[in-house]
Amino acid sequence: MTPDCKTPRPLATNPQGGDHLRTALELAAAGVPVLPLRHGKGPFGNCRVCAKNACGGRPNMKSAGPCQCPGVCHAWAAATTDPDVIASPVWVAAWRQAVCVGYHPGGAGLTVMDLDNDAAVAWARETMPATRTVATTRGEHWLYQGVMPSHNAVRSGVDIKSRMSYARWLGPGNGRMAALSPAVVALVVKEEATPASGEVVSSLHDRAMWDRTVATGCRHTEQYIRTGLVRGLALVRARTESGAASQAFGVARFLGCQHAQCPGPCGLDAIGSQVVAAAVSVGVPEDYARRAVANGLQAAERSAT
Repeated sequence: MTPDCKTPRPLATNPQGGDHLRTALELAAAGVPVLPLRHGKGPFGNCRVCAKNACGGRPNMKSAGPCQCPGVCHAWAAATTDPDVIASPVWVAAWRQAVCVGYHPGGAGLTVMDLDNDAAVAWARETMPATRTVATTRGEHWLYQGVMPSHNAVRSGVDIKSRMSYARWLGPGNGRMAALSPAVVALVVKEEATPASGEVVSSLHDRAMWDRTVATGCRHTEQYIRTGLVRGLALVRARTESGAASQAFGVARFLGCQHAQCPGPCGLDAIGSQVVAAAVSVGVPEDYARRAVANGLQAAERSAT
């Protein structure tokens, strides 16, 4: 250990760190990467060697780095299932200061929908697929099996914690854990994707149009495809105030699923292009619209495998 990677000075709050350490080792044995969280329920700061990521960061961060520091540096990226690291002297010193155990949901193959108040919980119960829930101080954590990008404030009182994020361990929770739903994934394509009425947004020119010539491997009739596409485009165009990008995701996923058993090609690129154009027509920036539709088509492809 380098001189600058000093063990944290123990505090009287948790002089032995035993309860947190035991919990951490049990979670690690179950395949859940863990880390200690300090006062304020945040991760420990970097040591002087790792300050401002001068060491390059952990190998499992967005930009892989060479850091081999034994300390609890780099926030969520320090989370580990290695019992030798978790019970090492420098980590034991951190456990003595810790107020709770944190974990990396993405590393455990999970997504946590963090509902921060009663209103957010009520919204989730009305609109989101039921899954395992964990009570928190002010709301609930909803746990889904699957990994996605993390994003804070996807709507009021709702954060998504999965990749490159951490959550507090508050117990195993109650209920059966559901698979990650496209409805949850769609939250990351934020409601901000529909700007205020009258705002100038990008427009699409020379967009591809679906016809039978681009769907030579489709097993459906042309009328069937056009009927579904027209209805889907109408749903997107109806979202003039908010939620057009989320609707575009759902429409793209639905239309993509229709072709799961087709030998292909089915002209899904052209279908997607028309959904993007519909979203742009009601104010969604083109980049957001393309991402929403691409995510929807990919979700349909995954559901078919």
